[in-house]
Amino acid sequence: MIPAEQSSALFTDFYSLTMAQGYWKYKMNSRAVFEMFFRRQPFGGGFSVFAGLGTLIDKLANFSFSQKDLAYLDSLHFFEDAFLEYLGGLRFSGTLYSMDEGTVVFPQEPLIRVDSNLVECQIIEGLILNTINFQSLIATKTARVSLASRSGALMEFGLRRAQGEDGALSASRAAFIGGAKGTSNVLAGREFGIPVLGTMAHAWVMSFPCEEDAFRAYAGQYPDKTVFLIDTYDTLKSGIVNAVKIGKELAARGKNFGVRLDSGDMHYLSVQARKILDDAGFPNATITVSNDLDESIVETLVKAGAPINSWGVGTQMVTGGSEAAFSGVYKLAAKTARSGGMLVPAIKFSDNPEKTTNPGVKQVWRLRTNGLAFADILSLDGDQNPETLEAGKHYAFWHPQADYRHFTHTIEEDPLPLLKKRIENGVLVLPLPSLPEISKKCARELECFDQSYKRLLNPHIYKVSVTEKLRSLKLDLIKNYLGEL
Repeated sequence: MIPAEQSSALFTDFYSLTMAQGYWKYKMNSRAVFEMFFRRQPFGGGFSVFAGLGTLIDKLANFSFSQKDLAYLDSLHFFEDAFLEYLGGLRFSGTLYSMDEGTVVFPQEPLIRVDSNLVECQIIEGLILNTINFQSLIATKTARVSLASRSGALMEFGLRRAQGEDGALSASRAAFIGGAKGTSNVLAGREFGIPVLGTMAHAWVMSFPCEEDAFRAYAGQYPDKTVFLIDTYDTLKSGIVNAVKIGKELAARGKNFGVRLDSGDMHYLSVQARKILDDAGFPNATITVSNDLDESIVETLVKAGAPINSWGVGTQMVTGGSEAAFSGVYKLAAKTARSGGMLVPAIKFSDNPEKTTNPGVKQVWRLRTNGLAFADILSLDGDQNPETLEAGKHYAFWHPQADYRHFTHTIEEDPLPLLKKRIENGVLVLPLPSLPEISKKCARELECFDQSYKRLLNPHIYKVSVTEKLRSLKLDLIKNYLGEL
């Protein structure tokens, strides 16, 4: 259950409410379609992972203005009493389409489509962007670390560095989608069913008269889950020596163990620790590393052949590291014609071609060749003349900026429509999968892309294009706009 302050419809930007009052007052609260997409890949990467949908749908189901919320808005002396009364009965009653959570996604393509009245579409903008942007950023970061580890055991240890309680919970959820096998965050374990993991801190070792006593006490209490932190004093002269000593006591009871490194030269220390463990007769003892890891460090260690079994990643994973935010935006794609009735396409025109939107209600199709994703295509969708792409037919597809760049292609395999109806008239119509199912979906998705799109350095750019019909519509609207100036 979402806490009241997180389901409050007040979780919106102030201008969303001032505009909403205007739509209401001037009787403009007609049907509209908004789409959420993002403009560039984070981390200089070649892909992103769509995450946060389950959280968003849960929040939309609880979306309302409480009496406390309305009293606060009234105190601002900005809103009419009748409008506040209207807000008191407001619930999300629209229709929402989205891609599956865990889908690998690319810039310019709609991840979410909202079909509702202007007031509802406007007020939920902040909620959608806050939820999807953050979780997609963290899921993408985690997927990059997981790929760098070559699917090694990845643990999310970021609670203490995350941006507040909600940030930590959302990050744990998103990291699990992206490939983390567990979390140190116990509350996230309870809320989302994520396996909780952890070993010991340096404080445990320092609390005992000596390192050997600390290891023996831990092994005595957790004989089936023993991992010794071996860098509190001296990793090779003390920590690994005492780990082997207590490990022999565990072996006499038929138990295995592991060691964790949290400082120093991870490659050198892991190689030396592995040799000492093997020479002592413990080839199955595991080595875990932590200490401000990111995908670049992990990839370097893996390529160098460091004998590491699992990775504990915290700060870089749950904060996004070098990337402050996901570049998701939410734009009007279609609106009710002034004459009433049917929807007409809407476009945001900009001197910056990258910020000129693709107009109209859209679907996204994934094209595949030999089972691998080849390109994503934006086509027109909705009430009037939706486009359907078909296998066996030959098409020309154009760059989304409506310039001269294009390619022709005969579709080989059935195209996959990526946007699916989740909510209709405010009611959930497509059940949400479990978090483990979403995580598996993400792993399967990544396997469907060539390695060139997934490499950390200079990844290949995946094709996102538009149909001829959508390109023509965009060019016509731009021409009409320029002709009115």
